[in-house]
Amino acid sequence: MKLLVTGGAGYIGSIVAKHLLDAGHEVVVFDNLENGHRAAVPPGARLVVGDLLDRDALGDVVTPELDGVLHFAALALVSESVSHPERYYRTNVGGTLNLLEAMDSAGVRRLVFSSTCAVYGEPDETPIRETAEPRPVNAYGASKLSVDLMIGDFCRAHGLGAVSLRYFNVAGASGGLGEDHDPETHLIPNILRAALGASPEVNIYGTDYPTDDGTAVRDYIHIDDLAVAHLLALEATSEDEHKVFNLGTGSGYSVRQVIETAQSVTGRQIHAREAERRPGDPPVLVAASDRIKAELGWEPSKTLEAMIEDAWAFAQAHPDGYGD
Repeated sequence: MKLLVTGGAGYIGSIVAKHLLDAGHEVVVFDNLENGHRAAVPPGARLVVGDLLDRDALGDVVTPELDGVLHFAALALVSESVSHPERYYRTNVGGTLNLLEAMDSAGVRRLVFSSTCAVYGEPDETPIRETAEPRPVNAYGASKLSVDLMIGDFCRAHGLGAVSLRYFNVAGASGGLGEDHDPETHLIPNILRAALGASPEVNIYGTDYPTDDGTAVRDYIHIDDLAVAHLLALEATSEDEHKVFNLGTGSGYSVRQVIETAQSVTGRQIHAREAERRPGDPPVLVAASDRIKAELGWEPSKTLEAMIEDAWAFAQAHPDGYGD
């Protein structure tokens, strides 16, 4: 298939693009490079620099020759979304509306969307199922939920076939590609920065949660397992239908457990500083992924140790990130 990957120069988009290429697909990456990296675009993919807010640029790449779109392009900093919600609604919602309209005009009927567990907010029960009431607590989660709802409307009105994958915590690296964000807000890369000596310590935000060790518990999924889910989702799209799947392992690890595992993997002492809780951080976020396992046959295969080993290899090879 000929596929468009929006945000394909970013962490998740680039690695999914590589998996698509390895599976024999033709890949066009569409990215404005605001947060992505030219060096992250895998060999064999064609990069088109453009923005979802530029309808003309979208019209040039969303053509009838496309077989489908995998949509990763978005703003994704929770704290920034609280202080500047307008950016998140304009880019995440407005940009996706432009994409959906371009797809409809070109007759492209297959979409896989990068959604998020942030749509659930602070859940009443864990593990979280797709039937949980969405209650986002920030503009990032609300913008992603808005896109999910919009995609559903386009499926019913215009014959689109779409799958939304609601990720939990993605980690690891693959084939020389990994995380390089500025600022970096994810736990594992920040732990590894401390292991490298690039930062003096890693912060533990909250030590008084109602968990076994008092720190927050999260569900981590390896980037390769996540990429496999995207390829399965691509094949599972059906016209007029919007499917929603959670994507996690169903197991949770506390912040302290992740730090201890990283110390074991790296063989280095990692200093941690206890800090206050961050507003809106739930004690536990763990996915129930029964639906995607049952309907698509997906199974996560990689452990937390494997995630950190791969991320550590990337961090050592790229101590300054991609450098572009």
